[in-house]
Amino acid sequence: MKVSDTYMPINEKEYNGNLFDQLSLLEEIERVAKRTNDTEVLEEIEFKRKQIERKLYQQPPLTSVINNS
Repeated sequence: MKVSDTYMPINEKEYNGNLFDQLSLLEEIERVAKRTNDTEVLEEIEFKRKQIERKLYQQPPLTSVINNS
């Protein structure tokens, strides 16, 4: 795979798995930010969490949108 190639998830389950991985990373970073009391980072984490959750819990699910196109 070339550097310019991008990986696209095959299905909604895989896409959701990627989103859950992103949430896990945010949780790990959040633990450090809380220990160091870095409020600026904590605010950014909350913003990113909301973005990811909006994608993860969108209604109707992604597959419905694709199948109706």
